[in-house]
Amino acid sequence: MASYNAFFMTLFLFTAGLLLPYEVSSARSAPHPEKTMLERHETWIFKHGRVYKDASEKERRFKIFKENVERIDAFNNGEDKGFKLAVNHFADLTDEEFRIFHASGYNRSMQTTSFSDTTVMPEYYGDYGRYFKYANMQSVPDSVDWRDRGAVTPVKYQGQCGACFAFASIAAVEGINAITSGQLVSLSEQEILDCQQSSYHCNGGMMDNTYDFIRSNGITTESNYPYQGQQGYCQNSNPAVQINGYEDVPPNSEQDMLKAVANQPISVAIAGGDYYFKYYSSGILNTQCSTNTNHAVAVVGYGTTDNGRKYWIAKNSWGTGWGQEGYIYLARDVGDPRGLCGIATYPSYPTI
Repeated sequence: MASYNAFFMTLFLFTAGLLLPYEVSSARSAPHPEKTMLERHETWIFKHGRVYKDASEKERRFKIFKENVERIDAFNNGEDKGFKLAVNHFADLTDEEFRIFHASGYNRSMQTTSFSDTTVMPEYYGDYGRYFKYANMQSVPDSVDWRDRGAVTPVKYQGQCGACFAFASIAAVEGINAITSGQLVSLSEQEILDCQQSSYHCNGGMMDNTYDFIRSNGITTESNYPYQGQQGYCQNSNPAVQINGYEDVPPNSEQDMLKAVANQPISVAIAGGDYYFKYYSSGILNTQCSTNTNHAVAVVGYGTTDNGRKYWIAKNSWGTGWGQEGYIYLARDVGDPRGLCGIATYPSYPTI
């Protein structure tokens, strides 16, 4: 009996000895959540060339990065909302830092005419007493994409300068110039930063004021006056493009906005500081969003998906690493006259 028990004890110990290394190995090879996040942060740092001043700053940024990544992962792995988020170059910034550095360039305090938040003004007069010239359009194409028609330059990057108002305005001027002249020319945002006095330069401005500056002075090319990401001294330059002025689309009317975009790219104010806007990656953004506009983009098209989802196509100035190669698709006709994220509150466009 003793030899019988000894045999099974030996067999048990032998089996346990075989299994133990596998179990220990499995435990050691299983991914550790914190280690994986640290590795993701290091990969992200390398990809975006981020440099921290010391170990304390790096640790603080890692905590912010971790919180943002976990939230993005949870959203993408949850119920399908029709759009996705991505861990982009803003991932180690707090929401407040992001708004200060990247979503504060549309400055409504410089606005000379005030409107209520919801009033639709179908007989609104544009610049210099002109009517909204597209008001009497009876029909528009089902879809328009000015990128396909050679009227949109490559996506640009404003950096940590609140110059979105200049980028949105210049994109619209580039568009109407290409449509009327047949020549797509990249124009200078830096000239606007340096020379336009009716703005706060890297602290924000308004698109209408930018159009007014270009009407009076013209605008040179980007190659002649390249972007520096900060205000400099105004340089004399030869204008490459002139405009006659600008017109404002009647505010709070996506239908009037549709008429304008059917004819040319336009500039709009938008609430760009929201979390989903910050990390937008693909799909059609259609979620609760502020209408307190603090950012500016150019709307370069619109359309409808096969299953009937209407959208706007907006060109941003946060580089090609954000959104869909620098673009965002936003839901259209959302039931709020201001549009999703306030996109229909202050649309305008240049005239030639």
